[in-house]
Amino acid sequence: MEPEAKPNVTEYYALGASRPESRKLPVSQPLVPALVSDLYDVYWLFAAERHNVFIRRLRSLPPPWTADPILLTFKFTNAYRVLDRVSQYLIRSVIYRADLPDTSAEICFRILLFKIFNKIETWQRLERAFGSITLAGYDFYKYDEAFKSALAAGDPIYSGAYIMPPGGSSYGFSAKHQNHLRLIEAIITSGFPDRIRHCRTMQQVFLLLRGFPTIGDFLAYQLTTDINYSTLTNFAEMDFVVPGPGARDGIRKCFTHSGGLNDAELIKIVADRQESELARLGLSFPSLWGRRLQLIDCQNLFCEVSKYTRVAYPSAKGLAGRTKIKQRFRAGRDMYNVWLPPKWGLNERIAADPHLTARY
Repeated sequence: MEPEAKPNVTEYYALGASRPESRKLPVSQPLVPALVSDLYDVYWLFAAERHNVFIRRLRSLPPPWTADPILLTFKFTNAYRVLDRVSQYLIRSVIYRADLPDTSAEICFRILLFKIFNKIETWQRLERAFGSITLAGYDFYKYDEAFKSALAAGDPIYSGAYIMPPGGSSYGFSAKHQNHLRLIEAIITSGFPDRIRHCRTMQQVFLLLRGFPTIGDFLAYQLTTDINYSTLTNFAEMDFVVPGPGARDGIRKCFTHSGGLNDAELIKIVADRQESELARLGLSFPSLWGRRLQLIDCQNLFCEVSKYTRVAYPSAKGLAGRTKIKQRFRAGRDMYNVWLPPKWGLNERIAADPHLTARY
């Protein structure tokens, strides 16, 4: 049964809900003195509607998938990071490949090579050039030429999702991709793929990555999460979070006072309270076949709400002061079948979902 229609984000306050400038976060624990703004509820309204848009598309329902004009116009990542197209491609077509070697070094090499560039078309171009992409068959000069050919043809080789530092001061090359190939080599030859198998926390993996040139906090956390999709590590995504710049901007819009808590602690509180907050607002949120929003998802949602409110609530001021959303939503791409890391034990539930029988 399709979830009952709920007010979309931009209509919500027009329907009569109060808009206090700030109020105490309604919590059962007395150790949370944070104050939320009137945009705090928008965080949950956005999360629910964005996820329901994905579910409606996955169920092959006809457009429009929402009445929210902003969601129809602009591109936003999914409520669950793992559902985004690039993450899905990484899991199915890069990490879990029966035709490719499954040693720690080989899996790690593939993840880093894919995610440093973070672009499906770049990976596919390399596959066309070299066939199977393996560490054993890797050659810096051949890969360098493949990237130069792409650039000469006017084809971008990096995603615009986040900015990669050029790395010239660390590795000495004029071309950005050359420095990043050397970065990947440095990570692999350092013994990183075997060392992370002995890490006891997600933060330890993050700190190892953070120690390499050009890898800052945001990228180290993203790569740690991507590696954790594989068999190399198996940490709960509720163990550790590193807020990125966009998330920090969204947090400032949703909270008027932190109460002495840092951004990571605020994200953890929000993640812990998700069921009660969604219920408080009467929102339908089907979850990820029983999997709650994780810290990485709540972090991403703050970033997306930061973007959303640039249009929905342009007077809301965050940290960055940005006023526009760059990327527009394009519905032309075919919807993909969802496949999650097998260790999560959810793929069987997806295959058995009666709403998806036509797809699986």
